[in-house]
Amino acid sequence: MTSIQFTNRLLGLQDKLLYFALSLTSNDEDAHDLLQETILKALTYRNQFVANTNFKAWVFTIMKNTFINNYRRNQKTRNTFDGSDDAFKHAYKQNYTSETPEMVHSVMEMNKYIEQLSDEFRIPFKMHTDGYKYKEIAEELDLPIGTVKSRIFFTRKKLQEMLRDREGSYAV
Repeated sequence: MTSIQFTNRLLGLQDKLLYFALSLTSNDEDAHDLLQETILKALTYRNQFVANTNFKAWVFTIMKNTFINNYRRNQKTRNTFDGSDDAFKHAYKQNYTSETPEMVHSVMEMNKYIEQLSDEFRIPFKMHTDGYKYKEIAEELDLPIGTVKSRIFFTRKKLQEMLRDREGSYAV
């Protein structure tokens, strides 16, 4: 298939893709963004399309996967703790009717514990909570992916211990 034929077939699917995007996003603006991103990806990865296969299914799969990846990324960023004082409050806002002194203190204390960690544990942990995937962290830090996973796991355990020790110190 030539480049012109590919582009013509892709543009011929534009109305159907927009309808599908609307069914996924339920929002006109998000649907147009998804359509644009899908077309861009299809054009970028044109050489990966296998001739004599279902072109329409290939493009719709790109759109569906793009939507799922964006949804997961948005959910993760909405629910992660990025280390700022307000991040914790925003992530769990629906559980609190007002900001309490205890909550403010807890956020400050969690930040203090995270900052106490050595770089080899703190940096991968912060990157993970910022939404980076294990593979991206491994590439950025030039570490094996298993090392990244174990450091994040042990960081979580260490933070849990620090919090448990703190709670125990208040027991009378």
